[in-house]
Amino acid sequence: MIIGNTAGDIFDSVRHLIQTGGLKPGELLPPVRELALQLNVNRNTVASAYKRLVTSGLAISQGRNGTQIKDMHPPVELEGGSPNSPLIDLSSGNPALARLPEARRYFSQLAGTPRLYGDPAVDAQLEAWAQNWMSNDLPGKGEINITSGAIDAIERLLQTHLLPGDSVAVEDPCFLSSINMLRCTGFAPSPVAIDEEGMQLEALEQALKSGARALILTPRAHNPTGCSLSQRRAAAIRTLLSRYPQVMIIVDDHFALLSHSPFYPVIPAETQRWALVRSLSKALGPDLRLALVACDRNTSDKLRLRLNSGSQWVSHLLQDLALACVSDPAFQATLEQARLEYQRLRESMVEAFHEKGIGEVKAGDGLNIWLPTQAPSQALALELARAGWLVREGEVFGITSPAHGIRITVSELTQTDIEKLAADTRRALDKL
Repeated sequence: MIIGNTAGDIFDSVRHLIQTGGLKPGELLPPVRELALQLNVNRNTVASAYKRLVTSGLAISQGRNGTQIKDMHPPVELEGGSPNSPLIDLSSGNPALARLPEARRYFSQLAGTPRLYGDPAVDAQLEAWAQNWMSNDLPGKGEINITSGAIDAIERLLQTHLLPGDSVAVEDPCFLSSINMLRCTGFAPSPVAIDEEGMQLEALEQALKSGARALILTPRAHNPTGCSLSQRRAAAIRTLLSRYPQVMIIVDDHFALLSHSPFYPVIPAETQRWALVRSLSKALGPDLRLALVACDRNTSDKLRLRLNSGSQWVSHLLQDLALACVSDPAFQATLEQARLEYQRLRESMVEAFHEKGIGEVKAGDGLNIWLPTQAPSQALALELARAGWLVREGEVFGITSPAHGIRITVSELTQTDIEKLAADTRRALDKL
């Protein structure tokens, strides 16, 4: 039973009930008006207590549908493979090992002088390289920061302007790490359906009208589906976003160094808070995880407080190594080879599927192929496992409802693998 005469007392009462099992995950709290009458307090007192529960990450506001106790230990699905699996692993989302740089050849180019507290957080040469690469794709002058990968960047960016419980518009289906990050930080994902051209305009507008305070958008090589924004869709989204200048826009261009799709800008000049994030992890490897973040000055100032010199900056040894790689003409040539090879693998996989009468798949962009299914994908994944393949079941990529399909990482496939996988998938589908 909830008790209390003040907002603080009510908050403590609900918190105690959660900790002792009196309130279960998913359970709805009494409506504000009902609890206020029960406790003989002002409705604003109860509303204040509920708001604190949401911002503390103990509950989730569902608008007119009430306030729900949050599951503090939801099942977590992580990106990555299963190294101990006897199956051929197509579930990982990893780049091909042979396409990553040999880091040791660049060690002699690393700076010999250690950096100390108070030194600049961003290496000047890497900053200049990033400015040259990114400046033409920005809505205005952007300042460069460096984070430990794209998800680290997005989390820090959201926390510069948002509070726990705030709504964030995201693609549905969505990248696993983005889903987990939003869960951990207490932000409320607002799903926006996608098609082969990217975010659907009506769904995005509905999320914005419903109060989304930020938008995370993947312009190309969307994970898990591989779709990229068309020029037409990007222009329509940019026009729509110009009517919501207060919404923070984060463009997660994670596959930029390897993408074969053009980059079409979506951030309008009117937007007050924005960032373009370009990760190097797919090209240089997940362990050499750096993301270059170009953002407006106000956002940059707040972000730099969270990347203060020495204690939270990205290691300059990693920055030096990344700069040595991206500025090496030989590595630039291998990047182009990797881009072409990943494209060839996607197209070969789709062609093999089509030859077997599996026509729902598209080549897209990125490291993965998405095979949509009409029903939950577990049965298909199980049949493929019996044939020796480990794939990623698609349901975990859904925001509020399961995404039916399987994601296949193609980066390490041979042509023989492709032909066998297509045949095995056809047989598996025929059994179901």
